[in-house]
Amino acid sequence: MHTTSTLPAVPTRPRRPLSIGIWLARLGIAAGFVLAMLASAALIAMAVFGLRHRDVIYPGVSAWGLDLSGQTPAAAAAELIVAFDYPAQPVITFRDGERAWTATPAQLGLTVDLARTVNAAYGVGRTGSVLADAWDTFSAWYAGVQVSPVVVYDESQTLLYLNAVAQVVYRPTVEASLTAEATTITTTPGQIGRQLDVLAAAAAVRPVLLGLGSGDIPLVFIETPPLVLDASAQAAAARAIVSAPFSLTLAEPQPGDQGPWAIEPAALGDMLQVRRVEDGPNAAHYEVGLDRAALQAFLQPLAEPLRQTARNARFIFNDDTRQLEMIQPSQAARELDVVASLAAIEAALASGAHSAQLAVTITPPAAPGEATAEALGIRELVSEQSTYFVGSSAERVRNIEVASARFHGLLIPPGETFSFNAHLGDVSLDTGFAEALIIYGGRTIRGVGGGVCQVSTTVFRAAYFGGYPIVERYSHAYRVGYYERGDTWRGPGLDATVYAPLVDFKFQNDSAAWLLMEVYVNPAAGRLTWRFYSTSDGRQVTVGPPDVRNVVPAPEPLYEEDPELAPGQIVQVDYAAEGADVSVARTILRDGVPINANEGSLTTHYQPWRAVFNYGPGTQGIPTPTPTP
Repeated sequence: MHTTSTLPAVPTRPRRPLSIGIWLARLGIAAGFVLAMLASAALIAMAVFGLRHRDVIYPGVSAWGLDLSGQTPAAAAAELIVAFDYPAQPVITFRDGERAWTATPAQLGLTVDLARTVNAAYGVGRTGSVLADAWDTFSAWYAGVQVSPVVVYDESQTLLYLNAVAQVVYRPTVEASLTAEATTITTTPGQIGRQLDVLAAAAAVRPVLLGLGSGDIPLVFIETPPLVLDASAQAAAARAIVSAPFSLTLAEPQPGDQGPWAIEPAALGDMLQVRRVEDGPNAAHYEVGLDRAALQAFLQPLAEPLRQTARNARFIFNDDTRQLEMIQPSQAARELDVVASLAAIEAALASGAHSAQLAVTITPPAAPGEATAEALGIRELVSEQSTYFVGSSAERVRNIEVASARFHGLLIPPGETFSFNAHLGDVSLDTGFAEALIIYGGRTIRGVGGGVCQVSTTVFRAAYFGGYPIVERYSHAYRVGYYERGDTWRGPGLDATVYAPLVDFKFQNDSAAWLLMEVYVNPAAGRLTWRFYSTSDGRQVTVGPPDVRNVVPAPEPLYEEDPELAPGQIVQVDYAAEGADVSVARTILRDGVPINANEGSLTTHYQPWRAVFNYGPGTQGIPTPTPTP
C-alpha cells in the first residue's frame, strides 16, 4: 500500500546582493591562488632546469666572446685556453722618439686565472639565493651574460721589464769641456743626462693592462742637464785671442819712447787660461782670458823704460824784469799702471780687439813751465859764491862745465833737502865727463870726473854763506889750493868733496820760498859762480876766518918710475900740502837774534900730503933712497 503523506509548507526570506569589498577579497584569494600555482610551477620548472644543467654552465653565459652555454667547467676551460690569447699578444708598445719596445702583457706580469674565470661563468645563477639565481638565470637565457676573465697582474714583472729598457735608454750627464794647449783650442759639447722614470711608465701601463687593452705608452724621462752644456762660444773667443798678435801702444808717446809692443800668438797661447766659474748650485760657465800673472810678467819689464820722474821746469831770474825765464821745460812723472793696463787688455780681448793702450799714471811737476816768480816766491838774489880753477887742465875744466850744467836753473822746494849726487847723476865718459886728477885711496890719481869737487865746494859755500843748514858735508883728505882762493873766502876749511854714492853734500832749504840755482862757468877767468835766488827772510850771515891749528909739514917728495914716460922725463902728479886742523864758525842772525846757536863750528882735519913725481925709466938725478910714506 502506498502511502502518501503531505507535509505543511516552510516560509522563506528574500536574498541580498554582495558588497565590493567582499568581491575584491574573493578576487585576491583567487589571484593568490593562481600566483601560488604559477610560483609552484616556476619552482618546479627551475628545479627541472637546474637538474638538467646541474654540471654545465647555464645558457647565455659567455666569456671573452666565447659562448659557454651548456659546457662543463672543464670543457669551458679548454676552450678558453685557446680563445683567450690576450696575455700572449704583443699589444703594449713603449716609445722613445723613433725607438720602440713591444711587450706582451704576459711579459709585463699579466696572467689569466682560468679556474676562477670558469668558476665565475659556472657560478652565474648559482649564488644560493632562489630569487636572485632565478633572475640571473633568466637574464642569461634571455639577454646573455658576459663574464670578464679573471686576470692576475704582477707589477714587479713590469718594473723588471722597464728597468731593462732603462739600461738601454740611459744617457749620462756630460759636461762640456774646453782645453787650451798653446794655440790649439779643443772643446767637446755637453750632454743632458736622462734616466727613464720607471715608476711613471709603470703607472701609465697599469690601467691599460687591467683593462685588457693595448696601445702606445710614451716613456717619461728624468733629465739632468750638466752645469756647462755648451762651451763653443768660449772656444771661439779663445781661438780669436790666439789668432793674431796683440799690440800694446801708448796714448801719448814721448820722444824716445819704445813701442808698440806685440804679444805674439805663441806667447798668447802660453798665457791663455780657461777658468770654470760657478753660477750657482746648478749652473756654471767657462771664461777664457790671459793668465794675469803671465801677462803681468810681460808688462813688468816695460815699467822701467816707461818710467819718468817728475822734473820741474828750469829757469833763470831776470834781474831787470824780476821775472823767471824758462830754459828747460818741465816733465810730468809717468808710471806704468800695470793693474789698469791688465784691465784694458782684458776688456779689449773681451770685445774681440787685438790692441790696447797701456795705462799710465801721470803726475804733474810741482813747478811747471808756466810757474811765475811770484808763485814760487822768488824775488831776489840771496847768496852768491865764486871759486877759482886757474891752472886746471882742459879735462878738469870740462868736468866743471859738465857738472855745473846739471844744476843750472834747478829749483829746490821749501823744506826740501838738496842732494848734490842726486842731481849730478852718472859720472862717466858716456855722460860727457873726462879723466882728470882725483883723490882716491890716499893718492891723487887720474879718474873720471876730476874737478867735480870744485862744483860741490862752490855750492857748499853758497849754502853756507846763505845761512842754510848744512845736512851732510865731507872735506878733502888734504888741502887743495884751488879752494883757498876766492873773493869772499881765502884759506882752508870750506871745501866739500863728493864721491857717489857714499860721499855726498846736502843742505836744506829751510825758508818758506823756493830756491833757484844759477851756475856760471867762466873758463877764461878760471871762475865758477853759484847764485841762489829766493826771498830773503831777514837772516844775516857772518862767517869768521879759519882757525888753523896743529899744522904738520908735508912729507918729503915721493918719486915713482912710470914705464909710460920717456927716459929723463919727470912729471909731478901730486902736490905737497901741510896737515892741519881747521875750524870755521858762522853766525846767523834774524832781527838781531841768533838762529843757529846750536850749530857749532865747522871742523876739518887735513892730512899732511907729500908731493909725488913720476919719471921715465933710466932718468938720472932721482933722489935716493926714495922716501917712504
